[in-house]
Amino acid sequence: MKRLGVGLIGSGFMGKCHAQAFRAAPTFFALPREPALELLADIDAKTAQKAARALGFARSTGEWKTLVADPAVEVVSITTPTALHKPMALAALAAGKHVWCEKPVAASAADAREMAEAARKARAVTVVGFNYLRHPLIRLAREMVASGEIGEVIGFRGVHLEDYMADPKTPWVFRFDPAGGHGALSDIGSHILSVARHLAGEIAEVSGQLVTAIARRPAARGSAKTRAVEVDDQARALLRFASGATGSIEASWIAWGRKLTLAFELTGSKGTILLDFERMNELQIFTAGQRRGRAGFKTILAGPDHPPYGSFTPAPGHHIGFNDLKTIEAKMLIEAIAGGPPAWPDFEDAWHIQQAIDAIALSARERRWVRTSDL
Repeated sequence: MKRLGVGLIGSGFMGKCHAQAFRAAPTFFALPREPALELLADIDAKTAQKAARALGFARSTGEWKTLVADPAVEVVSITTPTALHKPMALAALAAGKHVWCEKPVAASAADAREMAEAARKARAVTVVGFNYLRHPLIRLAREMVASGEIGEVIGFRGVHLEDYMADPKTPWVFRFDPAGGHGALSDIGSHILSVARHLAGEIAEVSGQLVTAIARRPAARGSAKTRAVEVDDQARALLRFASGATGSIEASWIAWGRKLTLAFELTGSKGTILLDFERMNELQIFTAGQRRGRAGFKTILAGPDHPPYGSFTPAPGHHIGFNDLKTIEAKMLIEAIAGGPPAWPDFEDAWHIQQAIDAIALSARERRWVRTSDL
């Protein structure tokens, strides 16, 4: 089997997820190419060398540009802070590489558009890390919509709530840097917007609200000095879809007690679908016309009848998890590079999601409805 040279930029949380996904994918799937962990780049040579040993990469470098130029690297995984996505992705595309980039794809819709145009020009395979879209039950929900099982989509209500920034003592980190875009709106709001777009269609118009609840953070852990926070802690928006459906989303990284409340309710003219990723292997569906006194939601447990769940376990209700979703993402990327079905969401899709993000922020500033196509 022909090998696929992998280069990884960044070895933090998501870098480890990418490395694990590349290593796990051949275990669970029959792939057309075998991923080979060739080169890892990080902030300096020492950090990169240590990470390369831990994650199984053959070589390391403290210079990401060296990785992009390396002839053994065919696909570049970018798991750095958002502000670095654009220069790294454009350099990788110019060097003839395919790109797997974490979300949000860029700091702005303008940057995302430039990246999408570069990918089209390079004819490269690109994938953006909206990994929750890979879940078999999201696939099932989309099939239910396409088949008309819940009728015409009328409304979408979605939230992504976590509490990793809820403590005011949490120090200032790169996620609070406006150079990387917005705050909770970009970091986790992008996920629920990707789900909304995937299930209900293109988002045409938004009305947004952004709130910075914790105005200053310690400059470093335990420091008495503080830095101003210039991004949002909470974001909300009303949505109008191109189809005529309406909806809303909310994102917060200061919601105490919430760990992965990425949840949505999709309402159609004949039924409703519910899914909450804190119980990510359970989808609920209500369909109209049930017998009086017996009507209610039905719970569907993820199982082998919901591909590609069966590649991980033959037993229904035994669950797949976060890292499995990244493994599915790696599979899709590798197959697309080998000439299989197109990968998604690609840079083009991510640009449209970023348009919605920037439109929400503009709407919040100017207190008016904003068309996503204007961004």
